[in-house]
Amino acid sequence: MSEAAILTNDFTPTATAAAPTPLATQLLADFPSIPLRMHAGVLTPQVFSSTQQELAVAVTATAVADLGYRTRIRVTGSDRLRWLNGMVSNAIQTLPENHGNYNFILNSQGRIQGDAYIYRFADSLLLDTDRSQAARLLAHLDHFIIMDDVELHPLDEATTGISLTGPGSLPLLDALGLNASSLAPLQIADTALNSAPVTMVHAYSVLVPRYELWFHPDQSAAIWQALTKAGATPAGIDAIENLRILEGTPRYGIDITDRHLAQETSQTRALNFTKGCYLGQEIVERIRSRATIHRSIQQFALSGETPNGPADLREAGRPTAIGQLTSIAEIHLPNFNYTLAIGFIRTEAVERKSSIEYDEGIATVLDHPPPLPQP
Repeated sequence: MSEAAILTNDFTPTATAAAPTPLATQLLADFPSIPLRMHAGVLTPQVFSSTQQELAVAVTATAVADLGYRTRIRVTGSDRLRWLNGMVSNAIQTLPENHGNYNFILNSQGRIQGDAYIYRFADSLLLDTDRSQAARLLAHLDHFIIMDDVELHPLDEATTGISLTGPGSLPLLDALGLNASSLAPLQIADTALNSAPVTMVHAYSVLVPRYELWFHPDQSAAIWQALTKAGATPAGIDAIENLRILEGTPRYGIDITDRHLAQETSQTRALNFTKGCYLGQEIVERIRSRATIHRSIQQFALSGETPNGPADLREAGRPTAIGQLTSIAEIHLPNFNYTLAIGFIRTEAVERKSSIEYDEGIATVLDHPPPLPQP
């Protein structure tokens, strides 16, 4: 079995007509042997050297990676703030300009239809989401534009991105004149790199700093070259996915599905309980007031054989499945060796502190990600 198949299990169905991201297309012209992997509906570089070496760079130095699997939707119109605030789970109307937050988009039954980071600008709002979600979210949101002065503008062809991850990201960007140190978490700013217009984001992260640069696809190769020349090390999606699992961040379409309720995800950062009414809010509030959920998404440490796909969880000695591991990664760093997973589990099993098993192994619920070793 390949290293990638063991270390990160991406269960996104393969689309026959999937295209490479803009950056992957340009990199392939010079390096045709770079392996590509399906991720969020597009093909992106899988690995440049080795997954573990690239992951080590991401947690100790500066890793640069393709973000072409993300896309953005611009929302305009005089009713945009009121309307979008009524469609998502976090507070949009109170966002300062050039700041963002994380959101779930729910249906009337409170089930999660997708997720997005939403940023507020003076004249518009911007949704940043996976390409695999974009068409569904556009249809869902458009359905609820009735008499509102609101327009949705997909930006698939106009924007792509690159991420910088690791403790060296901020000084590298500052050295290039982008002034990343001025940005608070989830703050966004328009700037330029080698005369190319870019939008810089201080992105969400758990263990190590992370920044994003968004730009026109035509600039992909030039910006990639500028960042690698400045000292960033290329990383493929396998390493980026391993870092996500190490940080315990669930991904929509893999760990979170349209069967989940908001509080089951353990992502309270997506919720605001004082913003007023929004689609699905009645269910969210009912769960909050009763303080009960029947299952939750958790991070696990695994001991035993590493599953090569989704694995059912059971209480020791009982045959009935009480959950499932959905993302799995073997992490091998200096003085740090874990097999970690994200998955969902019945709440009562966690409360009973039961011994949790999967085929050929034991899964231990973690309250927080394992601390990274100090240099």
